[in-house]
Amino acid sequence: MAKVFQDIQILRVNYLRGPNIWTYRPIIEALIDLGEFEDYPSNSIEGFNDRLNGWLPGLVEHHCGVGFRGGFLSRLVDGTWMGHVMEHVSIELQLMAGARAEFGKAREISKRGVYKVVFRTEHETLGRESFKAAHQIVMAAANNLPYDIDATVDHLRKVADTFCLGPSTSCIVDAASAAKIPHIRLTEGNLVQLGYGSRQRRIWTAETDRTSAIAEGISSYKDLTKELLAQAGIPVPEGQEVKNAEDAWKAAQDIGLPVVVKPLDGQRGWGVSLDVRTEQG
Repeated sequence: MAKVFQDIQILRVNYLRGPNIWTYRPIIEALIDLGEFEDYPSNSIEGFNDRLNGWLPGLVEHHCGVGFRGGFLSRLVDGTWMGHVMEHVSIELQLMAGARAEFGKAREISKRGVYKVVFRTEHETLGRESFKAAHQIVMAAANNLPYDIDATVDHLRKVADTFCLGPSTSCIVDAASAAKIPHIRLTEGNLVQLGYGSRQRRIWTAETDRTSAIAEGISSYKDLTKELLAQAGIPVPEGQEVKNAEDAWKAAQDIGLPVVVKPLDGQRGWGVSLDVRTEQG
C-alpha cells in the first residue's frame, strides 16, 4: 500500500514589495514546515517526478543552480527537498500565466525541516495564488492524486490579466529597470512612478506625464491614427471602419482575405480576431 503523506504546513507567507535581503525586486517569502517530507526527497517518492513533469513540462527550461537546461530536472532525479520543488513550481506557474518570475531560493533555517521559500512575482495576489497552487500540486504528486493543471493555469492567467501591469507599461518599466531607474507602482492599475524626488516621472500605460492630451485623443481612434500616419508617409495596413457584420464582410472582400477584425477603441489585443477567411469568421 502506497504511503500517504501528511500535508506540508504553511507557517507564514509575506510579500516584500521593495529591496530586501534576497533581491531588490518584489518577492513572496514563505515559511514552511515539511514535516515528514524532510526524510523523503523527490527521488524517494515513487512516480513523483513523472507526475510533476507531466503536469509542468516547462520545468525542463529551469537551469536551477546547475546552470544548464534541464538542471532542475537533474536535481529532481538526484533527490531534492519539497521546499525547493515548491519554489520552482511557483515560478513555472507564473510563467505559464504569462508573467515574469526569474528568481527563486529555498533555504532551510535553524529548525530541522523548516524552510524559507522565496520567488519573484509581479504582483502580490498572483504570487500568493501561485504558491497556493504549487502547494496543492506538490501534495497531489506525492500522494498520486489527480490534479487539473489546466484549470489552475486558466485561473492564474485571469489573476495576471487583472492585477499585473499591461504589456505597454511592462516594456517601459523593464527599460527603466535596465537603466537602474527605480519604479513604484502607485495603484492596482498601470500608474507607475519612475525615480524619486524632484526627478521623478510618472507613466500610465504607454503615456507619460508629458503626453499631449490631443495626441491621446487622436490615438484612441485607430482609423484617424492610421490616416494621420499615412499622411506622414508611414506605412500602415489597409483597413476600413464598419458598424455591422454585413459591412465587415464587404470590407474584407474589398481589402482581400485573410483579414484581422479588431475593436475601434480596444486595448491589450482584447476582442481581436486573426486570419479571418470566411463570413462566419
